[in-house]
Parts: sequence; structure tokens; C-alpha cells
Amino acid sequence: MDDLTVGEAAKRTGWSARMLRYLEAAGLVVPARTRSGYRAYGVRELNQLQTLRGLRRRFGIDIGDVAFAARLRREPDLKAALDTWLHGTGVDALDWEQRKHEQLLAA
Repeated sequence: MDDLTVGEAAKRTGWSARMLRYLEAAGLVVPARTRSGYRAYGVRELNQLQTLRGLRRRFGIDIGDVAFAARLRREPDLKAALDTWLHGTGVDALDWEQRKHEQLLAA
């Protein structure tokens, strides 16, 4: 199969061309580029788009959720900060503040 342009990939997958560009900007589905800079969607990207559609349907999530999950994998500081915050929701406030200060001092 030859690579598809963004418009062709949109028609083939049911996603809009605008959404395909957003997915690329979020780092979720990143097509190759031609020499002239056009997006080139291959089998891998088409499969990713189909799988993403299935995940959305199965788990009732939106693209923002997936983009945020991807950021958590790419940005360890964000993950650590969120883990600290989430930990704080399950313990009393004084204990949470103490742990936060300990982490700040250790950094």
C-alpha cells in the first residue's frame, strides 16, 4: 500500500484532517514526512488510528485523556507531581504536607 496524504487518511479512517493534525501535534499518531514535507500515513499510522478509535469507544475516553496519558509517559516530573498530589488525596492534610516538604527538600 502506498502512503496516504492527510486527506486520504482522513477519508479512509473517518477522522477529520484537522483531528489527524491535532493527534500529530499531541504526539499520538506521527506520520512520516515526504521530502517536500507532506504527511505520509502508512499502515502503521492507519492501524494506530483504528486502535485509538476502539479505545475511545471501549473506555469512553476522549483524545485529551489519551494525550495527557502520553504526556505522563514523556514527562517524569509531571508524573511525579501528579503522583504526589494523588497521594495527598488519600491521607490527612498534615501528613500530605509533610511528605510534600520532604520531597521538596530532597530535590
